[in-house]
Amino acid sequence: MKENKYDNASFFGQYEKMLRSQKGLEGAGEWHALKKMLPDFTKKDVLDLGCGFGWHCRYAVENGAKSVIGVDLSEKMLEKAKEINHLEGIEYVRKALEDVDYPSGKFDIILSSLTFHYIESFDIMAQNIYQWLKPGGHLVFSVEHPVFTAQGTQDWIYDENKEKRHWPVDHYFIEGKRNTTFLGEHLIKYHRTLTTYLNTLLKQGFKINEIIEPEPSEDLLNEFAEMKDELRRPMMLLISAEK
Repeated sequence: MKENKYDNASFFGQYEKMLRSQKGLEGAGEWHALKKMLPDFTKKDVLDLGCGFGWHCRYAVENGAKSVIGVDLSEKMLEKAKEINHLEGIEYVRKALEDVDYPSGKFDIILSSLTFHYIESFDIMAQNIYQWLKPGGHLVFSVEHPVFTAQGTQDWIYDENKEKRHWPVDHYFIEGKRNTTFLGEHLIKYHRTLTTYLNTLLKQGFKINEIIEPEPSEDLLNEFAEMKDELRRPMMLLISAEK
C-alpha cells in the first residue's frame, strides 16, 4: 500500500478522467449494489480506509453520520477530496493504511472501496479493523475480485483481430504480489483467493452478512457500450461483515 502512484501527475491526470472520478458514486459500476449493503449512518462514527476523492465520506455525512474520518496515502487524492467533498463532520488524514492506529471501539462503521488489494497483509488489516469497531459495528468493503487479480496482467486475451476472446485466470491458488498495469502505470497489487478473504474475517470473529459479485446497473449498461464486457467475468467483490 505504501507505493503511491496516485501522486504521480500523469497517473493522477488519467485517474481524474475515469467515470467514477467524474460522476462520483453514480459513476461507479458497483455502487448500485454496494449502496444496498450499507448500514444506517445516523449518529454513527465512520472510518473510510482509502477514501480517495471522499465520495463515500460525503455520502455518510449526508446520510446522518456524526463524524467521518477519511484516510488516504495520496496527497493529490486528499487535495481533491477537500476541494469537492469537504463537508462539516469530515476529517481527512494522509497516512498509509498500514500505519493507521485508533483506539479500540472507536467506530460504528468502517468502509473501504477498492483498496485492500493494495495491502500485503489483509489478516493484520482485518485484525485492526475488528479492534477499532464497536461491538455490533459494521465493515463494508469492495476489492478487485480474485478472478480479476489471479493472472496478474489484468487484461483480456485477444484474437488476431484484437477482439476480446476471454479473461485469463491462472495461478489462482498462488497468493501474493502481482505486477500489473493500470492507467498506463506499473502497479503492485496482492492477489488472494475468495476463501482467504472470507476465512480471514471469520477467524477474526466477524459475522459475514452479505457477499455480492456486482454486475453493472442497467443504466450503465445502456449508457456505456463497453460496460457489457463486465458481464463476462466478475471484476469486484463486495463484502459486508459485523463485529
